[in-house]
Amino acid sequence: MFRINNTLVGILHTLPLLLSIAAMGDSAYIRVHGDCQKVLQYPLLFGGLFIFVISTLGLVGVLCRVNAALYLYLLATFFVILAFSPFTIVALFVTRNNAPDRAGPSVGYGVGDFSPWLQHYVTDQRNWDVAQSCLVQKRVCHGLAVDANNNDSLAFKRLTTTQIGCCKPPLRCGFTKKNATFWEAPKAGPLANDTDCRTWSNRQDKLCFNCDSCKGGVLANIRSQWRHLTIFNACVLVLVTIIYVLGCYAIRNNRLEYSNYTTQRKIRMRIPSTII
Repeated sequence: MFRINNTLVGILHTLPLLLSIAAMGDSAYIRVHGDCQKVLQYPLLFGGLFIFVISTLGLVGVLCRVNAALYLYLLATFFVILAFSPFTIVALFVTRNNAPDRAGPSVGYGVGDFSPWLQHYVTDQRNWDVAQSCLVQKRVCHGLAVDANNNDSLAFKRLTTTQIGCCKPPLRCGFTKKNATFWEAPKAGPLANDTDCRTWSNRQDKLCFNCDSCKGGVLANIRSQWRHLTIFNACVLVLVTIIYVLGCYAIRNNRLEYSNYTTQRKIRMRIPSTII
């Protein structure tokens, strides 16, 4: 008969426990050192906290052979599996690549390159006002200017998607770069009849923060974070499903051990009367 040692199941239960601690640690790091788009902060915090609680419950149930704790753990794990499965599928759908061939990290993105759900983050003016204010306060383009004073080519190779969209005019405008944050428009006007070309300003508090390309750069960053969250969810889902199955075997083992214990006890109680 197939049996799984409870100690082995207990050791496996420590994996989601460690994963949840790492998730909460990442959430704290994002809060302190993260950029303006802290998409992962609260999902990692609450997801990690919930997994920590149910993993601890399962660990107690397995190692202490407390079936009541195991039943609660399995019930909670079942709901985790039900919740994470559709959430992971939706996240994969939301973060799918809608960008045309022209779009990319070096060229830049537009709002239309992303799913409608992500677009809502920047098309809602209140959301964008908060995001834009944060970008200005964080001075995301200031560091670029400092780096460019030392090594101009290296600075522009290390641009993030947000910096590409917000700190420089789109390439299609045909502007000439004088330094990291000062660009000169062609005398005949921008090469493209584009709102972003007309929106660009050399003022440090303006730049291209109102450009469609800036919103696209921010969305590219958000999509990247959501993809990392999707990978995290998929790993948790696989791990929790495996441990859910092993938890069922742990309950079965506890029942068998208890049954064997009661049987042997009855036998020991009958031995004296048989001898007499």
